[in-house]
Amino acid sequence: MFSRPPFLGPENRLGRLGWEAPVALRTTVGERAAGERERSAVTGEGSGAMDSMSMPPIRVVVAKPGLDGHDRGVKLVARALRDAGMEVVYTGLHQTPEQIVSTALAEDADAIGLSVLSGAHMTLFARVLELLADAHAQDIVVFGGGIIPEEDRAPLADLGVAQVFTPGATMAEIVAWTRAHVRPSAVA
Repeated sequence: MFSRPPFLGPENRLGRLGWEAPVALRTTVGERAAGERERSAVTGEGSGAMDSMSMPPIRVVVAKPGLDGHDRGVKLVARALRDAGMEVVYTGLHQTPEQIVSTALAEDADAIGLSVLSGAHMTLFARVLELLADAHAQDIVVFGGGIIPEEDRAPLADLGVAQVFTPGATMAEIVAWTRAHVRPSAVA
C-alpha cells in the first residue's frame, strides 16, 4: 500500500495541500534550490535563480488571510516562486493576520505575499503591516494580489504594500518583481 508522506498529512501546520499541489514544503524547496545552485555553479546552466552558491534564497511566506476559500491562484504563485529557486512557505486557508506575521517571523521570511479575493484587502493588509511594525519587522516586504479595485491600490501603497498583482498578471511578472524587489535577509 502506498503511504502518504508526512508533510501531506492533515496534521501539517502549514495547511492541507493535497496531492496535486505540494507547494509549501520548505525542505523540498531547500533541496531543489540547493540542487539548482549546484547545477548552475558547475555547468553555468539551470534556472538562473541563484547568481552564486553563496547567495541565500529569498524566503517568502504566502498566505490566504480571512474567510476566502479560493486558493488555486495562490498555490500557482507559490509554485512559481518555488520553481524560481525561492523558499516558499504556504500557510494555508483562513489565516489571521496574527498567524501570518507569526509564521513570517518564525520562518525568517524576506517577504509576505497575500492573496485576497474576498474584498477585505484594506483591512487585512493594514493589519499585517501594523503587526510587522509592532514586531519591528518592517524590512519584510509585503506584496499581494487578488480582486483589488484600481481605486484601492494607491491607498494600499500608502500603507506600505510594495506591489499589488491583479488578475492577468503572469507568473513570470510576479517572479521577476520578487527577484527585483526582495533581498534575502542575509544579503540585505
